[in-house]
Amino acid sequence: MPRSKSLFALKPPVITVYGATWCPDCKRAKKFFGEHRIPYKNVDIDEVTKAVAFVEQINNGLRIIPTIIFPDGEILVEPSNAQLAVKLGLQTRAEREYYDVIIVGGGPAGLTASLYLAREGLDTLVIEKAGLGGQAGITQTIDNFPGFDEGITGAEFAERLERQVRRFGVEILQAQEVTEIERDGQYLCVTTGSENHQIGAKAILLATGARYRMLGVPGEDDLIGINVHFCATCDGAFYKGKRVLVVGGGNSGFEEGVFLTKFASQVDILVNGPQPKASKFLQDKVASKDNMQVILNHAVKELRGDHRLESILVEDRASKQEKLLKYDGVFVFIGLTPNHDLLKGKAEMDAGGFIQTVNMMTSMDGVFAAGDVRSGATKQAAAATGEGASAALAIREYLKSLGE
Repeated sequence: MPRSKSLFALKPPVITVYGATWCPDCKRAKKFFGEHRIPYKNVDIDEVTKAVAFVEQINNGLRIIPTIIFPDGEILVEPSNAQLAVKLGLQTRAEREYYDVIIVGGGPAGLTASLYLAREGLDTLVIEKAGLGGQAGITQTIDNFPGFDEGITGAEFAERLERQVRRFGVEILQAQEVTEIERDGQYLCVTTGSENHQIGAKAILLATGARYRMLGVPGEDDLIGINVHFCATCDGAFYKGKRVLVVGGGNSGFEEGVFLTKFASQVDILVNGPQPKASKFLQDKVASKDNMQVILNHAVKELRGDHRLESILVEDRASKQEKLLKYDGVFVFIGLTPNHDLLKGKAEMDAGGFIQTVNMMTSMDGVFAAGDVRSGATKQAAAATGEGASAALAIREYLKSLGE
């Protein structure tokens, strides 16, 4: 059972996670901190001998991980995500049982829509399972968003959006996952969390975005969160002075690869095709780095290692020859898969699984979609905010048609 203790003398400057690479609960807790952009220090008890004795001392002789120590001295042992959310002061339960509009997803599309709707005087609830700002929030720098002539970090962009929507009275639930959307007579309902708590609404906006696509090769599943990553901002700092391979020849791969050079001694980019798809600006930026190399026309075939990456089997697509590469970590940026599960079998989707809409409404009456999850979306932060605004206006007209 999860336990909580307080030792006044233990007050680290940042949250400190004592765990191991093979521990699934450790990976989950670290993922939680990463998604919510919470700084933490990781101590691997398999690498730091004294850490084992320390963990055992805290846990009355038991080697229980993760053991997490907070700056105020509180210790959480094997905490659930819900316990971590409470400790961090995140709101996880709605204040009411019914809202005019519920928005699932707190990225640029969802937050922009909530801003427009709240300004219209509509009771609006946003539910986000991870950090606010979506993928834009974990991007190192956004250089192409209008109005920010010198660029803006993803974290600051997300913080500004959050402050703006809260100013207009938008209620936000964090670290809370929606498990179902369904119609109950004239109302729509969402079900949240393990408690199966239902919240009603007149309209729902799905702005759940998309997740990074996996390689789908042997060995990947076992190494995710250990030496395989999908977020350079979240995990790049673990590779100080080490060698990293980025897989992906588009803008994301090149942009995140450049960011990783702040930590890693060598960052190489593996491109599946004969030429990268990244912009010329980003290609030139990579070419200017002495510690970056682009490997063209190669594909990853297997990730090898027991609880830790040992080698990467790749194939030269032209010659069909295979070779083993040695890197300390792999960051994957090969495209997006829509987070459409809530409407699977309930709304029409295109061949790629993105949700189809007419005037932003899905084929499920009263349920709208905006942002990266929607068919035809351009996968850009600026476009997502525009879609959020368009969805809000469409929802307003829909509510008028109901006589609301």
